Amino acid sequence: MERSRNKVIRVLLKMTIPIVIGAVVGYLYYDLVGCNGSCPISGNPYISTVYGAAIGAILINWKQNINFLFKGENNEEEYK
Repeated sequence: MERSRNKVIRVLLKMTIPIVIGAVVGYLYYDLVGCNGSCPISGNPYISTVYGAAIGAILINWKQNINFLFKGENNEEEYK
């Protein structure tokens, strides 16, 4: 059974959107809550953005998405 382009794009979006949202939230945390240089995470916009993106990456179901993209071993009905 061949995977359609739309299903692959949908899976890639499911993997990237949480990372982008996490990066935006990390930057907003720096901008709205952050302190002046002494805090290791919220004192630097780059570090807080990377931490936010990392938290977004943690929330992704990596195993299921990677299996679908590279091995094609998932039930394709989940991605409809």
